[in-house]
Amino acid sequence: MDRTKLYRRFRTLLIANRGEIACRVIRTARAMGLRTVAVYSEADRDAMHVALADEAVLLGPARARDSYLNVERLIEAAKKTGAEAVHPGYGFLSENAEFAQACFDAGLVFVGPTAEMMTAMGSKSGSKALMEKAGVPLVPGYHGDAQDDATLAKAAEKVGFPVLVKASAGGGGRGMRIVRSAAELGPAIVSAKREALAAFGDDRMLIEKYVDNPRHIEVQIIGDSQGNLLSLFERECTLQRRHQKVIEEAPSPTLNAAQRETVCAAARKAAAAVNYVGAGTIEFVSDGKDVFFIEMNTRLQVEHPVTELITGIDLVEWQLRVAFGEALPLKQDEIKLNGHAVEARVYAENPTKNFMPSVGRISTWRLPDETGGLRIDAGYREGDTVSPYYDAMLAKMIAWAPTRDVAIERLNRGLEESDVRGIVTNIPFLSALMTHPKVRTNAIDTGFIERELAVLTTAAPAPGELELCAAIAAVVNGERQAARAEAGSPWQTFGWQPVGRRQRSFAFRVGHGPEQKIALNYGSGPSTLVIGERELAFAIAPKDGGFDLTLDGVKSSVAAVIDGHELYLRTRNGRFDLHWVDPFGGESEEHVGEDKIAAPLPGTVVAVLAEEGAKLDKGAPILTLEVMKMEQTLRAPYAGVLKSIKCKVGDIVQEGVELAVVEPSGE
Repeated sequence: MDRTKLYRRFRTLLIANRGEIACRVIRTARAMGLRTVAVYSEADRDAMHVALADEAVLLGPARARDSYLNVERLIEAAKKTGAEAVHPGYGFLSENAEFAQACFDAGLVFVGPTAEMMTAMGSKSGSKALMEKAGVPLVPGYHGDAQDDATLAKAAEKVGFPVLVKASAGGGGRGMRIVRSAAELGPAIVSAKREALAAFGDDRMLIEKYVDNPRHIEVQIIGDSQGNLLSLFERECTLQRRHQKVIEEAPSPTLNAAQRETVCAAARKAAAAVNYVGAGTIEFVSDGKDVFFIEMNTRLQVEHPVTELITGIDLVEWQLRVAFGEALPLKQDEIKLNGHAVEARVYAENPTKNFMPSVGRISTWRLPDETGGLRIDAGYREGDTVSPYYDAMLAKMIAWAPTRDVAIERLNRGLEESDVRGIVTNIPFLSALMTHPKVRTNAIDTGFIERELAVLTTAAPAPGELELCAAIAAVVNGERQAARAEAGSPWQTFGWQPVGRRQRSFAFRVGHGPEQKIALNYGSGPSTLVIGERELAFAIAPKDGGFDLTLDGVKSSVAAVIDGHELYLRTRNGRFDLHWVDPFGGESEEHVGEDKIAAPLPGTVVAVLAEEGAKLDKGAPILTLEVMKMEQTLRAPYAGVLKSIKCKVGDIVQEGVELAVVEPSGE
């Protein structure tokens, strides 16, 4: 193959992706003087990545298969805009060998490895055979072509339970199941194959020995077309949920210097086995003593910023320079490790409801400034809409510091200073995770989050005196700001009144709990709040993002967001969500009972797991939806009889549509 066609200088880059990674690539490309082209679906017309690019092309309908996964339309978009190169980002077609080949055939530079390299390392089973030949340590398992149930069952018995059933073409935890007994194997294979086929178009499975209490270690590598291949230290990605990474850090706090060099050398050996060109990651699992090769990701990883912060290297810039045909600018011994970095993935999901994805319009988007070692890679802004069609990641927050402890402190401070409203996010969950004592001491494994889930998703504490007073201050402050619209209005001054004093009553509620009432006295003289039998002196001083609240001479900083009648407060005691019961607000509320078996979000019915007339125990699975590329199983809310199923496999259902009816047993 003519390398001058593979790697050459270009001026216009098309980013075949969306969201955070598209924005990330656009920023570096533009800083290098390149013209950028975005692509988008009908659901992403007003998306942030579209606004950032120099030009944007509509691909098609919202569903990824009709837009971001449509190879023909992506190639057409490149030709239409004069793009000479394509950056695939991560996810979607980033590890699709056919797409890489289609770009080459169309005369486009593909910013990544060749189709042959992807094929060699993209198959989990094929790559393991290659690694075994290259002398890279492997987890015991079956990576063969035979995929019948009997062969897979025999392989699992030979390896010994527990085993991991894993999609050969998979990634991101999709098509992966932990199986602890022979009885669980059959259903796990069926489920994993179905999910893998939907996500990757390939349902081939492999069987691996499951390492109990494992750690996930990965090494960033990059190679150029001149034959140079480097490792850029390792990352620890042990904090995972359902095989999806949640927190990543670099370097690994688990490895010593000798172990670091061993795993990095193994990674270079793995990449050298295919003469790798481009950025990639070699992933390992560790039992605390040894490391074993899992797979290679032939693309940029979500967590690449932690590597950038400890090395001072812009990996996207290096990707583009490699695609130009340039040699890597540093040698292995010139890459220095500096400090520690930790990254948290901010998702639109509800941790208290089994991490159900959250969709809707972002009414408030407040993230801290990128100062003091903090970096924000975002794909959304205030006013943007989170749709149900794509991955739910909104942004990544990354903190750097000279030491791990300080990096964690900086990251947690950044999380605590963030407010994203209109949708539900995992920010409080991330903050709880980063403050957990075992995370601070690195006493974790990949099952840690699942074991500690009850602690990490504990409901917020009940609001105390400070929070109730802060809620009143937030309402009054909001009203005063609205009054400023009238130039010279006397209501700009809090508590203004010509003569005398007045009292105003406020009521707040947390969830569907009882109302909590407080009286505000204002007018001539100091303002006060009456809570029960107590009367407290009260004053507020507005500032960006909130106000200072002085209560009986003690000043506290409060961050506040008001969205209709919903108040979101952050005080020294934590985060609090309250509902303001406005007697003149004309409120109407709809309460949906937990017994309603309805689609929580738009999705596709992929399995019906029970028959009409069946007797069900509480929690029994009824059907499975695919929502935001992940499977969600809907279960019986109580013991009873499945009276009816109102959908079938393949149905595309909208949010709130009733899917099944369970008649309680009355026991």
